[in-house]
Parts: sequence; C-alpha cells; structure tokens
Amino acid sequence: MKKTIMGAMMALTMLSGQALAAGDVAAGQAKAGVCAACHGADGIAVIPGYPNLKGQNEQYIASSIKAYKAGQRTGGLAPVMQAQANLLSDEDIANLAAYYASLK
Repeated sequence: MKKTIMGAMMALTMLSGQALAAGDVAAGQAKAGVCAACHGADGIAVIPGYPNLKGQNEQYIASSIKAYKAGQRTGGLAPVMQAQANLLSDEDIANLAAYYASLK
C-alpha cells in the first residue's frame, strides 16, 4: 500500500512539474515573428534545408533552442540560431516551444 501511495505521489509531482514548465501558446505566437523569417509563418520552413517547427515536440524545441543558446549546437548555420537564441529568456523559449508544438 505504501508503495502505491508513494508511486502516485511521485507521478503527481512529476506531472505538476511538467505543467509548470509548459509555455504560453499565445505569448509564443506573439514572439514567433522573427522565427518566421526562416521557419515560416505557419512553422513550415520557407528555406530548403531549414527545419519545420510546426507540430514538433515541445520539449525538443525548447532543448534545441537552449542548446543553441549555450553554444552546444554547432555547425552549419548554428551561429545564426545562437545569436537569435541569446535574445530569448527561458520563458520566451518555453512559449515558442508551446506555440510551435500546438500547430497541427
């Protein structure tokens, strides 16, 4: 019985943490104008070879932007993304990720 209760408590704790980490879709949409220049107004890239963001996994988008910001993603056009990512707060990143993930 104790294991069941502890498991349920851990699951609720993890779920509430994920809910807190979720971004604001409307705020992300408001911030996405700069992203649209390369990734498209609807999240479909306008430049061949650039990634589509529409419907992408929210956590993947956030971790990718954070990796650019930290200088952990390099090569190709990484300097462009690093410069853009450096302008974003953690809240901005979460909001952008939520917005692009919400597009279907």
